[in-house]
Amino acid sequence: MPLARGAGTLSGMDFRFSPETEAWREELRAFLRQELPPDFEGDDDFFDNEEQVAFAKEFMKKLGARRWLAPAWPVEYGGMGKTPIEQMILNEELAYHRAPHGGRLFTIGITGPTILVHGTEEQKRRWLPEMARGEVWYCQGFSEPGSGSDLASLQTRAVRDGDEYVINGQKIWTSNAHVADKMLLLARTDPDVPKHRGISAFIVDMRSPGITVQGIPNIAYRRDFNQVFFENVRVPAENLLGGENQGWYVATTTLDFERSNIAAISGARRTTHELVRWAKERHNGRRPFDDPKVRHALADLTVDCEVGRLLAYRVAWLQSKGEIPNAEASMSKVFMAMLGIKVANVGVNLLGPFGMLTPGSKWAKLRGRVLTSYLLSHAGPIGGGTSEIQKNIIATRGLGLPRGD
Repeated sequence: MPLARGAGTLSGMDFRFSPETEAWREELRAFLRQELPPDFEGDDDFFDNEEQVAFAKEFMKKLGARRWLAPAWPVEYGGMGKTPIEQMILNEELAYHRAPHGGRLFTIGITGPTILVHGTEEQKRRWLPEMARGEVWYCQGFSEPGSGSDLASLQTRAVRDGDEYVINGQKIWTSNAHVADKMLLLARTDPDVPKHRGISAFIVDMRSPGITVQGIPNIAYRRDFNQVFFENVRVPAENLLGGENQGWYVATTTLDFERSNIAAISGARRTTHELVRWAKERHNGRRPFDDPKVRHALADLTVDCEVGRLLAYRVAWLQSKGEIPNAEASMSKVFMAMLGIKVANVGVNLLGPFGMLTPGSKWAKLRGRVLTSYLLSHAGPIGGGTSEIQKNIIATRGLGLPRGD
């Protein structure tokens, strides 16, 4: 990874990518210009109608046909054998261009890498190629109504019955469960041991009898979240991932991949660039960019976006070296969450009254995206593990500080 070429002295640091890596980025951009309409303004994580889903499915399969969905995976599982750096650049470009993700985060970014770490060879060959082809979308069944930050307290049960497990319980805040084909599920398989030790992970077919998906509208009136109910759902024992009662180790691997996601940073960069462009235009006879306070605020956002980008790059670099960037992923997650709030706050104040208009209003500026970002941004420090949890990880695993009583 060229971000630390000649590491050891400051003068030896090189923050440029190799020509081959930059050529990969340009190839991706050319593909996106070809496949996305010139005025495309898709919501990359929001599917509320059949038209959006159909377009996303087609787009995912086009990426899969080129082996571009999972370029860092081994060739035998549908990838290209590239490094995590090329995978990160793919994710960055797709997110910046707001390409439909089709469950890409949970499928390619989280579940697939987790299967690579914890799956058997048979499981890898059964599940990974169809993911890499863009044929299946995954969701993540972790949180429950009474188990959020304290995930190990989850109560959904999985009881062995011959060659199957019978699952009963409930999951909540399950993003895109209404369009997912499969779920990476955590369930308790042993209630008589300490809570971290009695959890197992499963791959569950979302079309299994006994599964009910119910939408949860959020503050921005978007259908992202769902709650999922399991009533005597039978899952083949061969779908157990990582071994019985080993689910906590699977979960921690999964969360590391989730927290190192660069997509949110790319979204903040795209919004910042749009705010700069808007501020340079004339509105009601004046250019907001002529105000020094506006320029300083936008410059501050631009710097922060680049800092967040480098934090995400660092995570990918460590992964490319075979290391587990646990604390580094948490650092990126904390920074990313606060940056989202900051960009949204600057945006709504810059747009003034127009910044309070919802998408669809003919008077809304930047298609109302800034308001949507503002409404959703305050969940950033909570979703995927609260900032308080992340700071504990940074303190103990990153800085070596002692755990509190």
